[in-house]
Parts: sequence; structure tokens; C-alpha cells
Amino acid sequence: MPQERKFEPPPETHGKTAAHIGKSVLIRGELSGSEDLYIDGQVEGTIELREHNLTVGPNGRVQANINAKEVIVQGSLKGNVRAVDRVEIRKSGTLVGDLVAARVVIEDGAYFKGSIDIQKAGEAAAKPGEVRKADAAPVPEAASKLAAAPVEAKRM
Repeated sequence: MPQERKFEPPPETHGKTAAHIGKSVLIRGELSGSEDLYIDGQVEGTIELREHNLTVGPNGRVQANINAKEVIVQGSLKGNVRAVDRVEIRKSGTLVGDLVAARVVIEDGAYFKGSIDIQKAGEAAAKPGEVRKADAAPVPEAASKLAAAPVEAKRM
């Protein structure tokens, strides 16, 4: 049985408390809204909050593709994330999926598996799956050979 994590109250944004999905709630399907959202339960599907923030609380379990202004992960998130502003994975958080955002913060102790695409603020607001001309441009042959070469990272 998974260990229950300490409850952290929903964040306040601009003087208003975010909508809250409690830890006993399971939602399957498409979730969209025009206010900030705090998830401490389970959500499976898609989440659209383009102009608002999403926080996955310490007990939150999300399996969804997400499009939001800002995403903070304290629990578990599996899926692709597109954020207009930033994605932050806290030390208690786990994120498996690809990120597109203007800024990405990964705290020491957090778990992340996927790719990161840093884009200027506003560029990340495009619809998920949308291909821009710059993304579709062919890669020169010399560059593709370099990209295929293994790279070894050194710790300092």
C-alpha cells in the first residue's frame, strides 16, 4: 500500500483558492476549466487549463496530457505537459513524459524521465501535437550523424 504523503493545502492565486480534487476522487476523461486547479486525487485523460495553473499535490496521481499556464508536480504525473510559463517538479514529485515550457525547474530529489523542449513564453501555448514549420524542417546529413553519436555526461 502506498504511503500517504503529508497534505499541503491548495495554493492561493491572486487572493483566490484553486479548485480542489480530493484524494478520494477519481476522474476519467477530459478536464478543462477557467480557474487554477489542485489535484490530490486521481485524474486520467486530458487536462486543459491554458490560462491557469495546475498543481498535482503530494497524494495526486495524474495520467494525462496537460496544457496549462504553469504546472507544479508534488505527486505523480505520467503524460506530456505543455506549459505557457513553467513546469516545476518538487522533490517529492515524479514526472514521466515530455515537457514543452518556457522554464523548467527540477528540485534535487525529484524524478523526471522524458524530454524537455524550452520555448519562449507564448510559443508553448500552441495546441498539443501541433507541428510548427521550424519543427518540421529537415536536418542536414552531417547534423543527423552528430545527433546519432553517443554522448557521455560528466559530473562535476
